[in-house]
Amino acid sequence: MTVSCQSHNFGVVPEGIPEISERIFLQNNQITMLLRGHFSPSLVTLWLYSNNITFIDPDTFEGFDNLEELDLGDNRYLRALAAETFQGLTRLHTLNLYKCGLSSLPSGIFNGLHSLQYLYLQNNHIEFLQDDIFIDLVNLSHLFLHGNKLWSLHQNTFRGLVNLDRLLLHQNQLQFIHKNAFHDLKRLTTLFLFNNSISELQGECLAHLSALEFLRLNDNPWDCGCKARSLWEWLQKFRGTSSSVECELPPLLQGKDLKAVKIEEYIHCSGSESLHQIKTFSTTHQISHKGHHSHHSSKEKGKDLHQNEPAAYPDSHPGNRKPGKNCTSHKNRKGISKPLSGKSIHDVQDYMPDYQLKLNFDTIPTATTKRKTKCTRRTSIRIPSGVQAPGNRCDGVRVSLLLFLLVLAVIVR
Repeated sequence: MTVSCQSHNFGVVPEGIPEISERIFLQNNQITMLLRGHFSPSLVTLWLYSNNITFIDPDTFEGFDNLEELDLGDNRYLRALAAETFQGLTRLHTLNLYKCGLSSLPSGIFNGLHSLQYLYLQNNHIEFLQDDIFIDLVNLSHLFLHGNKLWSLHQNTFRGLVNLDRLLLHQNQLQFIHKNAFHDLKRLTTLFLFNNSISELQGECLAHLSALEFLRLNDNPWDCGCKARSLWEWLQKFRGTSSSVECELPPLLQGKDLKAVKIEEYIHCSGSESLHQIKTFSTTHQISHKGHHSHHSSKEKGKDLHQNEPAAYPDSHPGNRKPGKNCTSHKNRKGISKPLSGKSIHDVQDYMPDYQLKLNFDTIPTATTKRKTKCTRRTSIRIPSGVQAPGNRCDGVRVSLLLFLLVLAVIVR
């Protein structure tokens, strides 16, 4: 049964809602509180966005084993949630908490939400994320954290998000990102970090993202001096779509895209991470994760698909991978393999999620990977049996000289 009471100017949850109701739509009202007993455990879908909710009893959703979608977005005066608010919602796959005035998230608030796939936390006032806050969200694919006040990402901030596909962190106040902040995000295809206060990002930090396809780093105060060498090296190898990385420092490079900076700028740098170190890390990482699709093959097969692609990003998983084994290696005059440049960032429109949230992310099947073929060993050419090998060159000279002497003797006679 479905109950639809949106935009009725209700100040409280109306009484008399049948207990067998599976879908309740109460958005765009003036409801201020949610208490235990307002709803029955038979609920599957509950929309309460765009109300005036300021308080949610921690026991409101106790025993709601069937609840799959909960939308509490755009309740700007909510501001705080108890750690046990969502406990026991084992089937919940979508949770909307955008525009709720939240300044923090209590430890354990997402514990046990193993089925959650979509978590929307954008446009709040969150300043800090505790370690392991998302540790139980093993099936989460979309995490939207943009438009908050985050200033740092630590080593275990995103630990456990092994199936995350899209991570939006733009329009925060990020200044520090730990080199291992993304270490569990092996399937991430989309990362937005634009419009923050990031001046330095180690290449090792992004080397964890073996499936990355779309990266935006623009509108940050980048220091493109020696500290940026490892990031520069990683960008030279990145095969997805990336934005510009405009330098603010040093003055000689101001306004220039880091990707276009020449290697000569970093020849005299010392103490920065070398290309060999990042390459070794990336190779070791890829060997331990052979289950992912080869980026090289999927790029070739999906070339036409990407050219006619809509503004929304695909759910494909190939990313920053090395091409399949080849018998030859094409190199330039300096002996350095030429990186395969990805599409320009201008080929893909900005991804601006709909804050009304009823999004349908269509999936595009990933191209099948090509079987790697072993290079056959070249065999030396041998003279067929029964054929005499050519004689020494000196023997030919001697015969010619002997004939010359015989002809000369005949002439003298």
